[in-house]
Amino acid sequence: MKENKSTIIGFVLMTLVFVGYMFYANHQAKKQQEAQMAAQIEQLAEQASKALETPAAIATSEASQTTSQVPTKSTLVGEADKINEVVVENDLIQVRFSTLGAQIIDVVLKDYTKYAPKEERNELVHLFDPTSARFNMSYYIKHNLRTVELSTINYNFEVLPIEDLSNKRVVTMRLPVGEGSIDHIYTIYNEQRPERDYLVDFEVRLNNIAPLMANQRSIALDWSNRSYQNERSFKNENTYTTLVYHFPGENDVDDLGISESSKDETLSSSTDWISFKQQFFSSALICRSANMRQPSVSFKTATKGSGYIKDFALATTIDYTPQVTNYDFSFYLGPNKFSTLKKLTDANGKSLEMERIIPLGWVFSTFISRWVVIPVFDFLQKYIASFGLIIFILTLLVKLVIFPLTYKSYLSTAKMRVIKPEIDALNEKYPRQEDAMKKQQEMMALYNKAGISPMGGCLPMLIQMPILIAMFRFFPASIELRGKSFLWSDDLSSYDSVLDLPFNIPFYGDHVSLFCLLMTIVMFIYSYINFKQQGSAQPQMAGMKFMTVYMMPAMMLFWFNDYASGLCYYYLLSNLFTILQTTIIRYTLDDNKIRMMMDTKKKSTNGKKSRFQQRYEELMKQAEEQQKQQNRKK
Repeated sequence: MKENKSTIIGFVLMTLVFVGYMFYANHQAKKQQEAQMAAQIEQLAEQASKALETPAAIATSEASQTTSQVPTKSTLVGEADKINEVVVENDLIQVRFSTLGAQIIDVVLKDYTKYAPKEERNELVHLFDPTSARFNMSYYIKHNLRTVELSTINYNFEVLPIEDLSNKRVVTMRLPVGEGSIDHIYTIYNEQRPERDYLVDFEVRLNNIAPLMANQRSIALDWSNRSYQNERSFKNENTYTTLVYHFPGENDVDDLGISESSKDETLSSSTDWISFKQQFFSSALICRSANMRQPSVSFKTATKGSGYIKDFALATTIDYTPQVTNYDFSFYLGPNKFSTLKKLTDANGKSLEMERIIPLGWVFSTFISRWVVIPVFDFLQKYIASFGLIIFILTLLVKLVIFPLTYKSYLSTAKMRVIKPEIDALNEKYPRQEDAMKKQQEMMALYNKAGISPMGGCLPMLIQMPILIAMFRFFPASIELRGKSFLWSDDLSSYDSVLDLPFNIPFYGDHVSLFCLLMTIVMFIYSYINFKQQGSAQPQMAGMKFMTVYMMPAMMLFWFNDYASGLCYYYLLSNLFTILQTTIIRYTLDDNKIRMMMDTKKKSTNGKKSRFQQRYEELMKQAEEQQKQQNRKK
């Protein structure tokens, strides 16, 4: 029994000693492992520090080797151990990259020139100033048991051999980080499809740097540049230059609006693309694999005469997880051309709605522009070289389409003129204010017999308003007119100056636009003719003479002097065609014929009243009854 006890005690003691030894050994091993891991982290951090603190050098031999492999439309310039530049181009654009930050610093559009007098217009459009270009992504890396920020804009990337494939060129720039790297991969296409050729795909690839990444849930991104003044009128170009953004799933876009100073805003929701939009060109960042979280966007307007329009800026974040190593973006760097932007899609083939950055007005005018004006305009320019002739034909087509409305409006005015003696008789019959309702009732009965609708003259004009607004928004935003000359105008997208004034007239400007002046003169003639017809038919119009005949044309002269000459030319033609239409109607449909039409209308209706007239008379009777009750109370 004692032996058994001794054996048990000995076994327990041995077990305790063994467990104690194992605990001690494990503790020592853990300490040693932690020390080894700390040393390894220190070594990796030191390697990352060297990669970050020393620009990634491009050896002279490697640079020369890369240059020899570059295709004819891709060039690598610079020297070893210095910031290098890579230039890649297709048939439509030339893109210049800098190894500092591995970013795009310049974009040249080969089919578009900056405004200048016709004989001097040979400078190609640059989308932004290279000295202002900045694209940066920020990561947080473990270093010496602390976290340091890695901003790509501060480091020089190395250029890998450029891949020259059949329809695209791929530029890869790499920043070594520890045993891994950050790659910026740009793909430029040449597929003879403008919506593709103006697109530069951009992939950020994180190679084996997850072990060095600190505990972070997002990657910061900021992008900014300064846009050049590319058009003749600073005021007009600035009006159409703003920052536009799109919320995923929406079928419309929002923007920062117009300002002659500066604007900034932090958006309340995520966006999938943001565009630095000029009047006719855009630099847009499209996020394909991750949305931009609550971006802060801003612009600052440049000083007139500086050669610039606006400074744009974007600051945002995209989601990060260690499992995600690739981030896909695209840059759209090209014209604001409806047919091109409309074809831009996301990864699922759904429209990005980028064509909506072109301001076409409110819902009805946008519908008319999208589905009528733009398709007709695009069709005509396939067969007609002169844009002046295209505008002429487009104006003629619009006038033919709305001719029934014009005819109805004129007929209503003419009927009012024919029955003017009866109206004057009613005014003499009921001169007192107390008899106003009786006079109105008899006047409505007279309208019913004559077949006149009280809204007959106004409604057709109201229906035409969306067309007028659509044209007003279409011409200044139509890049097809840019640089196209007609008669004395060397650019239909800008004002035509036949006389530069040595001084500035407030609200008018420092030049004389001949198309605007002719438009104003014709508008005055049309207003005068129209007033003579309507004023004689409707005595209440006499008080509007100054406003309609003189004030409105004068306002148009001051307002449109700085607008696109193509728009003034369109309104000039529109007023001329309207005068011609009304003149023809006037001589083919005299007052005697109108009287016969009215008599025929009386016989066919047998005094039947329209629903509008019936409802109007009911309201008049109710109002008369209420008036009688009030008089009794008095």
